[in-house]
Amino acid sequence: MNTSFRLLSICMAAGLALPAVAASPTAGGQAVPPSVTPPDAMTIERQWVAANRPFDAARRQILDQVDARVEQGPFSPDWATLVHYRTPQWYRDAKFGIFIHWGVYSVPAFKGEWYPRWAYKRTGENSERYRYQVEHYGAMPEHGYKDLIPLFKAEHFDPDAWAALFSQAGARFVVPVAEHHDGFAMYNSRLSDWTAAKMGPHRDVIGELAKAIRAHGMKLGLSSHRAEHDWFYDNGRTFNSDVNDPRYAALYGPAHALTTYKADGKDVDGTYVSQAFLNDWLARTAEIVQDYHPDLLYFDWWVGQPSFRNALATAAAYFYDTGIDRKQPVVLDYKFDALPSGGATFNVERGDLADIRKQPWQAETSISPDSWGYAQDDTYKDPNTLLHLLIDVVSKNGDLLLNIGPRADGTIPDEAVHILQSLGEWLHSNGASIYGTRPWIHYGEGPTRVVPGTMHDTETQAYTSRDFRFTVGDGALFATEMAWPADGHAVLTSIPRDLEVSHVELLATGQTVAFHKTAQGWDLKLPARPEGLAAYVFKVRFSRPLSPAFPDQG
Repeated sequence: MNTSFRLLSICMAAGLALPAVAASPTAGGQAVPPSVTPPDAMTIERQWVAANRPFDAARRQILDQVDARVEQGPFSPDWATLVHYRTPQWYRDAKFGIFIHWGVYSVPAFKGEWYPRWAYKRTGENSERYRYQVEHYGAMPEHGYKDLIPLFKAEHFDPDAWAALFSQAGARFVVPVAEHHDGFAMYNSRLSDWTAAKMGPHRDVIGELAKAIRAHGMKLGLSSHRAEHDWFYDNGRTFNSDVNDPRYAALYGPAHALTTYKADGKDVDGTYVSQAFLNDWLARTAEIVQDYHPDLLYFDWWVGQPSFRNALATAAAYFYDTGIDRKQPVVLDYKFDALPSGGATFNVERGDLADIRKQPWQAETSISPDSWGYAQDDTYKDPNTLLHLLIDVVSKNGDLLLNIGPRADGTIPDEAVHILQSLGEWLHSNGASIYGTRPWIHYGEGPTRVVPGTMHDTETQAYTSRDFRFTVGDGALFATEMAWPADGHAVLTSIPRDLEVSHVELLATGQTVAFHKTAQGWDLKLPARPEGLAAYVFKVRFSRPLSPAFPDQG
């Protein structure tokens, strides 16, 4: 056992803070603490369990309530019953929601919401956040991410103004992050002192937002990213940082080493996850369900690890069963293969699908191509690009969840406000083609195809005036042209021969559009181009009413 590891182990076992150690050469003008050998998983686990012991009784009470409820059904913690879930009509009709990444990581506002992880990465890729941390907030181990919490004051946070903006943007549901990977809860938790209600803003951010969101007629969603907290601060275990100080174990979490190994040529996760952590994760999930009654619950990707399978199934069953108790049809988002197809709502991060999915699904992206949380000097996407994504997703039976990142003081950047207002103006005139609609026999026509899958949402080429996306509503076809034709003619080429067009209207202005049939399809002679974002909806009626291709069936 080397000297650094022996010193670290003795201090942790005794519940003491680490003593000062001679620092090695500088990085960014600051002394770099020496490397240490991380303690073993059992030592880490004992320290973390001890730090959370004051909440044992509350956690046990919540877990007992979960067990008692899921025993009654109708959903139980197994995939065979979860596949009986059906997507509620409110979600199928909503189509557009707002995601909010806001927390302590908004204080440095440096390269996004993963700042707390990379603030402990001293060398190599992503180490610039470590240099930023020590230059602006002090050297480690005396200082660390915890010292940003008092700077998170949220002094201009106005939940009603936020909700009013989201409603103006045309959102039908709003999903603030309840807890991100950093372990700082934005709600008034019974299971932690590291919360916005007890530190930083000293406000129940989620409680205030929930009230405002519902007062403006929107549904409330909440996201939990706590599963990743098991390993999120593991870089801090490799040197003399405050992550290793037992006084802060309840914030920094187990911080087990993120570990993979090769099996059959593939990377397989081997990160240690204890039953104590799974119990705590389940209790915290149930806590936000009990206290805030979200209409939608979003989980990040790590719940798909095999170690979470039983806890995840229990959380899903509990959420569905309590929704039934409250007569509140709910939505649960998952990524990849974390839950069985049809057992919840499939979510694609920063991506899209190639075609219509019969089961409702969700795409999520951010107004920034680089970050989810607020970042200084960030770049922002063009509102037209985001509108085209919304239109394409809805044509394929999906909803779009669009993220913004407020500043630490609670103000929303002007660029984000402009994007939301622009989308809202378009939806005010053209929302009939989005809200409450269903897919047609095909999602659209034209040369442009998206690059499907996760993390590809910036790779789709610019749409042309030959690109249309279709939805069905009010017995009519909504054909949205993704660019205005230079010659003033739009041609719909994929309408079946047995459908005769009887009337066409430019939805934004209500103007009747002249049309005639040609060998290529239905030629529309367009009126003057309407103002606003570049997507133009034609409401097309036929000699008989249209029906959706896929009836509502969850």
